[in-house]
This record gives sequence, structure tokens and C-alpha cells, in this order.
Amino acid sequence: MPAKRLLIIGCGDVGTRVAALLRSRYRIYALTREASRFAELRGRGIIPLAGDLDRPESLEVLSGLAHDVIHLAPPPASGATDSRTAHLIAALARARSLPQHFVYISTSGVYGDCSGALVDETSPLRPSTARARRRADAERRLREWGARSGVCVSILRVPGIYAEDRLPIARLERGTPALLEQEDSYVNHVHADDLARMVVAALHHGQANRSYNASDDAPQKMGDYFDLVADRFSLPRPPRLPRAEARQVLPEMLYSFMSESRRLVNSRVKRELRVRLRYPTVNEGVAAAAAARHA
Repeated sequence: MPAKRLLIIGCGDVGTRVAALLRSRYRIYALTREASRFAELRGRGIIPLAGDLDRPESLEVLSGLAHDVIHLAPPPASGATDSRTAHLIAALARARSLPQHFVYISTSGVYGDCSGALVDETSPLRPSTARARRRADAERRLREWGARSGVCVSILRVPGIYAEDRLPIARLERGTPALLEQEDSYVNHVHADDLARMVVAALHHGQANRSYNASDDAPQKMGDYFDLVADRFSLPRPPRLPRAEARQVLPEMLYSFMSESRRLVNSRVKRELRVRLRYPTVNEGVAAAAAARHA
């Protein structure tokens, strides 16, 4: 059995993909507040730990446990700060033996609306939504902790994640509208398999207090992405509306995603983390998903 121990916080879809890549190198633990997931996690070769980031008293089991940590859990649904990350840092910091590497999965939303401009990791953080501000708060807390403690904290700023079972099929079937091409926003994507490989690469090659745009090579307009999925899965393309009209008919959270436009530059993740993308654009990823679905 591997001697090194890995702790995954928030072991959902991406976390289980990461675990599948690392189970020969680590004894893997996952924190979960749902006892109903214990059997599933054990079946994947993961040791479940009962705990809840919203209840710091339940996190004592984490102290001194792991050599490396991957933090995929989202922040709370409300508030100005990420109390969950604060609780996690406090639990880990109690031990004499701290993690060597800590990888945090953040969001590209911390950059805010960039009006379609190219964005690299030196671009200023200007989060415009409450959820992105909580992510930026988590980044700040982790950077400060890493600088104080010597833990190597690496941050992946992740855009829209997709995979065969993470496509906007239901949205297309409902006929939810998209924006007119001339008013549409640029969006960025990463396939869940490529993201899992980026997380593994960050554990091995990530630099201390360094951020990485965990995106594929090809930003595109949001409506073009929906059209691509519709065409591949033989569904009607979504109707296109002017932005002012879309704002009246779309749910607030959905419209907020359409209100930010940026094109992520991913050269750092390829150069420093040495990642070679399996799906460099959504064209390859969606084509593979459609082929798998039809098969």
C-alpha cells in the first residue's frame, strides 16, 4: 500500500477522476458530510472521513493526516467570505506536520468581466459576483497561510467544466435562449478529464503561491458552444435574443454568467505544469461525448 496520504476535500465528479489517477501512488482519503456516500467512495478505493466544513468541531480528524491536500469544495452559498476554507486551514494548522502540497480549485470568475479581453494570471482580480468574491477570499486566505507556514499552495482558476455527462442537453431541450452573436460573451471551458490531469500536475509541479488558468486552448462565444452541442446531439439550436430581452426572461444566476466575457490564456498551465490537453477545444470533447452517447 502506498506510504503517502492524500486528502480530497469535496470529492465529487472531478475528485473521483483525480483519485482514479492517483490511487497507485497514494492512500486516498475524502472528507464527506454524507454517510450515504461511504460505500461509493470505498468502492472507488477511497477512505471516507465524516466531517463538515461548516462545523469546524467535526474536522479534528484532518489534523496531521495527509501529506498532500486537494480542495475542491465550494464556498458557502452566502456571505462575503469563505468560512469553509478558513475552517479547513485552522484544522490543518493544528498539527505539527503540515501538508507539503495544497491544490485549491478556484474559479476564473475571480477576474470578473473583462469585456472579452485576453486574461492571464497576472491580470487583476475584480470579482463582480458574491460567489466569485468568496472564491477570491479563499485564494487570499490560502496564499497567506502558505506564506506563513511554508505549505506549497497552488491555485487552479477553472472555467466551465464539461464532460459527456456535463453538457447543456437539458437546457437545449427546454429551448432556453442564448444571446445574439454580436452581443454574446466569450466563455472558456475545460474537459473534466483534462482538469483532473491538471490537478495531478499541480501536485507534482505547482509552484508555491502560484495560480494557473486551468482552461483549454479555445475561448469561444457562449451561443456557439450551445450550437455545437445542439448540432452534435441532433437538437434544435437555441433561439437568440438581444441582451436586454434575455435579461428579462433568464434566471438571474444564468444571466450573470452571460454578463462576463473574457478569454483565458493557458500558457502557464502547459509550460509550468507540463500538461498536454487531451481535449484542446470543445470540438474534440463534445465530439467524443457524442460518439460515446451514440455507441
